[in-house]
Amino acid sequence: MADSLDSLTIRGFKSIRELKDFELKKINIFVGANGAGKSNLISFFHMLQSFIEETLSDFVRDSGGIGDLLHNGRKATKQMEFETRFGLRGYRFTLKPGPGEGFALTDEARYYKHGSTGWWNLGSSEDNSSMLVREAKGASTDSQYSKPVYEAIGSWKIYHFHDTSSTAPMRHAEIVEDNMALRADASNIGPFLLRLRNEKTSYYDEILNACRLVAPFFDDFFLEPQKLGPKTKVSLTWKTKGSDYPMQPYHLSDGSIRFICLATALLQPDPPSTIIIDEPELGLHPEAIRILGELIEDAAKRTQIIAATQSPLLLDQFSIEDVVVVNRKEGQSVFERLKRSDFDEWLEDYSVGELWTKNVIQGGTTNE
Repeated sequence: MADSLDSLTIRGFKSIRELKDFELKKINIFVGANGAGKSNLISFFHMLQSFIEETLSDFVRDSGGIGDLLHNGRKATKQMEFETRFGLRGYRFTLKPGPGEGFALTDEARYYKHGSTGWWNLGSSEDNSSMLVREAKGASTDSQYSKPVYEAIGSWKIYHFHDTSSTAPMRHAEIVEDNMALRADASNIGPFLLRLRNEKTSYYDEILNACRLVAPFFDDFFLEPQKLGPKTKVSLTWKTKGSDYPMQPYHLSDGSIRFICLATALLQPDPPSTIIIDEPELGLHPEAIRILGELIEDAAKRTQIIAATQSPLLLDQFSIEDVVVVNRKEGQSVFERLKRSDFDEWLEDYSVGELWTKNVIQGGTTNE
């Protein structure tokens, strides 16, 4: 598995004026008020993946243009700087605004900590394509230095299961061949679960048991491929206890299907190096949130978890050192990982979630 993300630096990006050498651990639960900057941090991960997928221009356009990405706009911020570290390796780059909503990708460099070796400048391209990606995909001997970073970022998965409407991809059939990795929106959850079941490993049973804890009426998935013209597809059909009638994906409640997706993502056999989820607790019953916390704890033994939440119940499932509070101060987002020593006396009588609710952990709505 690729290296997880050890630390990051972000300057001039959206509400984040400066986040310098911020350490990330196996579990990172970001909590803060609406507008504090949690979603902007998630957006950073989307942007970095757009480098690897060579769709940076699309990301900038879909974000409203380069001016909307700069902290407080062009007058306040001249450029954005980013740096990431993965074990002995790292990657950094700068984005500078150009005419109109154009931009320039500059100062790309990779890092390798080995003896006297450190940062190596990769130069720049005329078309704003990533030199790291070009080197990683190339045949030169230098690709051995870029490829591990390229693979680490490329393996991240930013799961987003908010859309559970009737038109949501997770409620519809997908071709059986799309079964190797769970997609970000769980559009291929049927084929993915079918593969796990056919491989007869413990992972399928673990997912099934987690779903039964949240939905006691749930018996098993009914994953039967169907021939639809030239394609063979499978959807998330299922059975209730005491009945062999195949229930359809639209019979699942929003909370139930969202939890199935979360359980599948967290219990998958070959997880990405980092799993990123924004507000995974949405629409879940309190008991389901408790089980979700247990699944995250278990997944963190095999991968890195970054999650943003506002749920006291979800916070209760973690150690206080796992929690990062995001606040808005003087017009910028600030990030602080909590220390147990600062809350020892409080934790004798209150849980982490209760300290958040009581604003002892200060991250509620404030007037700047």
